[in-house]
Amino acid sequence: MRLVIARCVVDYVGRLSAHLPDAVRLIMVKSDGCVAVHADGGAYKPLNWMNAPNCFKDEGDTWAITNTKGEQLQISFTEVISDKTYELGSDPGLQKDGVEAHLQELLAGAPEALGEGFKLIRREHQTEIGPVDLLCTDAEGQTVAVEVKRRGEMDSVEQLSRYLEFLQHDQLIAPVRGMLVAQEFKQQAKTLAQRRNIEWRVVDYDDLRGMEQAQSRLF
Repeated sequence: MRLVIARCVVDYVGRLSAHLPDAVRLIMVKSDGCVAVHADGGAYKPLNWMNAPNCFKDEGDTWAITNTKGEQLQISFTEVISDKTYELGSDPGLQKDGVEAHLQELLAGAPEALGEGFKLIRREHQTEIGPVDLLCTDAEGQTVAVEVKRRGEMDSVEQLSRYLEFLQHDQLIAPVRGMLVAQEFKQQAKTLAQRRNIEWRVVDYDDLRGMEQAQSRLF
């Protein structure tokens, strides 16, 4: 990962235009080519970014990053304070506890438990900030990002909200709606999910295991 702390001007041209005036910022360039511009605040959210794959041109005091859709992120440097590269190695991914991991596995094998007509696209669909548990389509063919928890809490809603923000920029699957699945939910999580237009669904672990066993007997 390359980390650059610099005073810079950032311009984005695409579906919308955005301009960040001259200021000191952190620019992250990940090994997959993703570029993200951060301020010293705002938690996880970058001020602007360009997903991979893209074409990266380093012209000295200007970077031009263009994606396959013709969108461009241009970073013009007025002062580079630090420019360092670190080898992070491969990431093992988020380790879930046994029940949570098995819930995800069971739902991947029986996506219809999430709703009539649901079909699995893939498990552990990668975003720039981590993998969403299940990527599915519903009966109408809309993409659904499903996050699986043993217990639905406010942090779970926030996590899925962050994934959705990135997924909406992928024109191959957008628009994407979210579904949070758990064995039980805190009321605050339900309220926040409704405010964020995220569906929440209670699943029964024993019922899902019964479905798995029935399918095993059939084959």
